[in-house]
Amino acid sequence: MGYAEKYAKVDRDILAAMEKPGRLYLAGLAITASLVVIGGILWGYQIRNGLGVAGYTHPVKWAIYITNFVFWVGIAHSGTLISAVLYLFHAKYRTSFNRAAEAMTVFALMVAGLFPLIHLGRSWVFYYLIPYPTQRQLWVNFRSPLIWDVFAVGTYFTVSVVFFYVGMIPDFAVAKRYAEGIRKKIYAALSLGWKGTEREWRHYGMLYLFLAALATPLVASVHSVVSWDFAMSIVPGWHTTIFAPYFVAGAIFSGTAMVITLVIPLRKAMHLHEYITDDHFESIAKILLFTSLIVSYAYIVEFGLASYGGNIVEMESFRYRALGEFRYLTWTMIFCNSVVPLTLFAKRLRRNTTHLLVVSLLVNVGMWLERFVIIVTSLAHDYDPYVWGTYRPTYVEVGISLGSFGLFFMLYLLFVKNLPVLSISEIKEHL
Repeated sequence: MGYAEKYAKVDRDILAAMEKPGRLYLAGLAITASLVVIGGILWGYQIRNGLGVAGYTHPVKWAIYITNFVFWVGIAHSGTLISAVLYLFHAKYRTSFNRAAEAMTVFALMVAGLFPLIHLGRSWVFYYLIPYPTQRQLWVNFRSPLIWDVFAVGTYFTVSVVFFYVGMIPDFAVAKRYAEGIRKKIYAALSLGWKGTEREWRHYGMLYLFLAALATPLVASVHSVVSWDFAMSIVPGWHTTIFAPYFVAGAIFSGTAMVITLVIPLRKAMHLHEYITDDHFESIAKILLFTSLIVSYAYIVEFGLASYGGNIVEMESFRYRALGEFRYLTWTMIFCNSVVPLTLFAKRLRRNTTHLLVVSLLVNVGMWLERFVIIVTSLAHDYDPYVWGTYRPTYVEVGISLGSFGLFFMLYLLFVKNLPVLSISEIKEHL
């Protein structure tokens, strides 16, 4: 088979995933859309009746909504890691995951951006977070980490969307050749008149390299800023210098797990075994294992710092985390994030997609619980025992959280049927 035939086969195989959807796909789309509708209705109910319908109790004023915000920002991180960092290091297995990871980044950031608004209660006054001059010459407090979030997440989202779109320009030109009707016109517009000339490829390569280099520092910076939402306070359990690297490692860990969760069913449903092989899964499983070890080390260091520091309030906060009211969540978190990934030391299990899927799902659960445990236990056991409290989520918070997962997976399902799920141009380049 010559190169022309191989290239045509790559086009057909990848674009075949965008053909008419089947019943299982439509059922998944209906379920996720239903969750979005339920979450939207409950958010409207909360706006109408106030934050009293949430489970907030003194002193726990940050709970599931902020947990979801940190979780989704963390999920978004691995898209940049897999696409940008692995591109700079010329890792060939990147082509099997980069498109799904980039889409995941954009969708996760869109979902994450909703939760500060939901947590705000009066969502219509969100513009107070945006720094712009007013007639009263009032400015936001630039020393507040919440303002840093606006800059960090906004910049990350902008760069991620541009990186995602630029990577698809050559593929839009390919899709245009095979599409018909309105789709052909849309792909033609999105391809920006791409002809595939030597000059275009040279400038495209320079731009993609520049964007990859620009996006790489964001892996460290964005989630460091999110961690400073906590570390800049004096709440026991939060006020520690380890939070920035701890959160960055956790973000890459959870994001890699979500990529595996998304790509394994995608490979089976779209019959892409030739382009997403067991070797590729073994390589990304090593990233999952490595980041699990870093996160586990951070867990140990956290407890070690509390004990070594001799601060009785800090020690009580971590004792409560391990033995108090939320102890079952803490130990489930440790089991999912530190114990289960150790099975990936076995090469046979790294290449077993069923086992990898189970591990990735448990890691997703564990990383959500990690954010919940960090936030709620530290607030529930603050300095003054007189104001110690607890927290129980309400059906409104649970419904809105499920709606966020529904929105993420609904956007992803729409993506796999309307855009190339693998990078056609990069697969041809490797051929």
